[in-house]
Amino acid sequence: MRAPRIAIAAASVLILLVTGLAWQSVDSLRSNIATAGGLGLGNGADGAVDILIVGTDSRTDAHGNALTQAELDSLRAGDEVASNTDTIILIRVPNDGSSATAISIPRDSYVEVPAIGMSKINAAYGATKETRRLELVQQGVTDAEADSTSTEAGREALIESVADLTGITVDHYAEVGLFGFVLLTDAVGGVDVCLNAPVDEPLSGANFPAGEQTLSGSNALSFVRQRHDLPRGDLDRIVRQQVFMASLVRSVLSAQTLSNPGKLNQLSAAVQRSVVLDDDWDILQFATRLQDLAGGQVKFETIPVVDINGVTDYGESIVEVDPLSVRTYVEGLLDGTADEQDSPESTDAREIDPSSVTVDVANDSGIDGLASGVATSLGALGYTDGTVGNYEGTSVTRSTVQAGDPDSDAARSVAAALGGLEVSSDDTLSEGTIRVVLTADYSGPGADGAVVPADDVTGTPDLAASGSEPSAPAIDAGSVGPACVN
Repeated sequence: MRAPRIAIAAASVLILLVTGLAWQSVDSLRSNIATAGGLGLGNGADGAVDILIVGTDSRTDAHGNALTQAELDSLRAGDEVASNTDTIILIRVPNDGSSATAISIPRDSYVEVPAIGMSKINAAYGATKETRRLELVQQGVTDAEADSTSTEAGREALIESVADLTGITVDHYAEVGLFGFVLLTDAVGGVDVCLNAPVDEPLSGANFPAGEQTLSGSNALSFVRQRHDLPRGDLDRIVRQQVFMASLVRSVLSAQTLSNPGKLNQLSAAVQRSVVLDDDWDILQFATRLQDLAGGQVKFETIPVVDINGVTDYGESIVEVDPLSVRTYVEGLLDGTADEQDSPESTDAREIDPSSVTVDVANDSGIDGLASGVATSLGALGYTDGTVGNYEGTSVTRSTVQAGDPDSDAARSVAAALGGLEVSSDDTLSEGTIRVVLTADYSGPGADGAVVPADDVTGTPDLAASGSEPSAPAIDAGSVGPACVN
């Protein structure tokens, strides 16, 4: 079983940022946080303080101490240990401290990695570390020194890879291991989440009913791990992680936490045991610049993605990204132009009430039962049933969502719910009505029960047809209650 992809990395640092003033009375906080040096970091010269947060699958705490068996069991992570950083989040804070945006970078993003070449970004740390470690051991360096030096090399490679992709200078670095997730979640008394539908997915251990619920550390770990059986796989998992982080930050900002010395001490102990920071970063001094930061100013987004179903020439599954688009998007976070881009996971789209959207489903695939299966799936998500039948319009070449206004939140919402279909205009459709036209390429929600003709091959939808993935609902830490997600 693969190790969990930890979403709490950014949340732990955001907790430090938004509650730092309250923690200044905790004398041991500064002296007991683990640090890392020699990382070649910047100083905010590009208009923002950029903080790189990574989640590792370490089976030790931040100080290198082994976890107990009970602590290991709480991770539900199996015995496999690697050095991949499967959660990579860049927190961009303008120099005036007016906001904070946590930007997720999909783990399979295919990027240029120093001394390796094109690779998935989650391998930058681990592959570089292992290569350097073996070199040092062969030179006769002790195992302990080789591990320390190679870890620094891995961190530097990841920092450079993120900087090259995003066009920023990384100013601060934070690293969180697996157990930090459990500690921080339990320190706030659990985190509220909401699911559109019940889930039972054994690979992650996710087994939850639909609706709002409060998850403790181990269950929360399963919630943010799941990517199988989700309409958009890893992108839906990223949305879960972002919703979880927003809910966690809300919990920390609440009066029940800030005014509770016991909870603050528990949070402080969790951070001390879980987080590694660069040694030039005075986190509490930095927090004083953000003392007026409200929950609504803490946002969660994802870099623009070209294709989540990309494949290399040698058959490896990857997420295709366009560095120029990513750099333009990240720069736009400072001047507001990022809101104008068709960013794949931009949080600009407003949440909508699915029951306010009527969805017609038309079958143009030749696959019996496909339209009915998709209509049932949409109904389970709360959308209002429209007509279901064969498509009578002009032939289409790929599965498509049609709407009078293709840029409407309703159209984007339905497209995202079905795995990222492209959206086209049909001015015969009234406001509030969306039509889904299904062709043989469809493999999203509702496709499992369809009867595929023997001579028909159903492929994977090309989600890059329109140049980027569809937008997701807005996520920030200022809303009341958790947003419901897949």
